[in-house]
Amino acid sequence: MKSVAVVILNWNGASLLSEFLPSVCRYTSSDVADVIVADNGSTDNSLQLLMQDFPQVGIIRFPRNHGFAEGYNQVVKQLEAYRYIVLLNSDVAVSEGWIEPLLSYAEEHSEVGALQPKIRSYRHPSQFEYAGACGGFLDCNGYPFCRGRIFDTIEMDNGQYDDVVDVFWASGAALFIRRDVYMAVGGLDADFFAHMEEIDLCWRVRLAGYAVRVVPQSVVYHLGGATLDNAHPYKLYLNFRNNLLMMYKNLPVRERRRKLFVRRLYDTVALLRYLLTGKWACVKAIWDAHTDFRSMCGMYACQPRDNMLTQFPECRHNIVWDYFIKHIRCFSELKR
Repeated sequence: MKSVAVVILNWNGASLLSEFLPSVCRYTSSDVADVIVADNGSTDNSLQLLMQDFPQVGIIRFPRNHGFAEGYNQVVKQLEAYRYIVLLNSDVAVSEGWIEPLLSYAEEHSEVGALQPKIRSYRHPSQFEYAGACGGFLDCNGYPFCRGRIFDTIEMDNGQYDDVVDVFWASGAALFIRRDVYMAVGGLDADFFAHMEEIDLCWRVRLAGYAVRVVPQSVVYHLGGATLDNAHPYKLYLNFRNNLLMMYKNLPVRERRRKLFVRRLYDTVALLRYLLTGKWACVKAIWDAHTDFRSMCGMYACQPRDNMLTQFPECRHNIVWDYFIKHIRCFSELKR
């Protein structure tokens, strides 16, 4: 019995499936893993394409769009026969032998709950990709950054991060996770709908006592921005709202109050910047994010005792100060 299910969530993404699924099928050993497409109620020709061009791929159909988070939750519940699940974005191309290093590492390290491969840019293969690069961290105020990417500055991949290391979060673009751990921590938070849900999941994996690591010997290529462009107001709204929710639910109460106060100050600065440049949709997105955060945070009644951010030297940085004031652009410089 195969131990890995590579699951691609699709919603009206026939063109992405045509472009990216061939590499997944070609380079994912059928002796190791099954490739499954979970369709989130598509109304395009996705299903016809799968049945005609990819008969070897399993299909799970949903009558409606559950969103990224709940869509994966629904799929993983059904995959009881598999020990490991890979959440793979529909705009990811994989390289030959990509799955074996992840599986081998997980089998040899029972303390690991989740892994990610090295993620390079699909359009610029010599550089890292924004959403995950070579493993992610959060700074002291909850801002995400990666080995290979700080804010919008993306590094070239020169092998500088080719060691297997602990990271705070693994990218949802290509997330390898133990199914029993996924289920035990509650899966992705469906109330997030999309964006930052994998960081929240990895935070809970760590709170449950498991490690999260990057295995750069596995390489994939991510297009990025296939669903929403980085500048889209709705994506801005989700990122701001979900970041606040993530911090609220995963930080101890004493740290939470202080950090959320600081985040409100930073977010106010961001709102004023958009206001001064006349980007009214972005102003509304940030305002709505904070309004909805206040109405949603009451859902999370239990906060942990441990602040996981203090366990990583990288997470003690103020990445806003380091980037905009000290002009640090590379992760390796940040560590020094």
